[in-house]
Amino acid sequence: MSPLRMIFLALAIWGATHPMFHFVSYMLETGEGFGGMIDAWYVNSSTTGLVWDLTISAITLTVWILAETFTRKNWIALVAIPATFLIGVSCGLPLYLFLRSRPVT
Repeated sequence: MSPLRMIFLALAIWGATHPMFHFVSYMLETGEGFGGMIDAWYVNSSTTGLVWDLTISAITLTVWILAETFTRKNWIALVAIPATFLIGVSCGLPLYLFLRSRPVT
């Protein structure tokens, strides 16, 4: 595996675990669960702007993944879409780059 692919994989793992640690900590701290965390995303204009920034980024990444997947026939790369929406762009983007950069056979 190339050093670049190892970096992408490490970033995908970090992008999955680091934000999730904070999400779970928040939910345990407040006891409100996932619904309470979503409510917190819209507490003020700053957090709402960040939510929209990440939502637009996730949609853009999804369009890119779909366009390239159908062109390159790299079907395994589609797993980056649920990773993006269920975990976050911080996991989905490096995961897609990891899957996209594998040697073509």
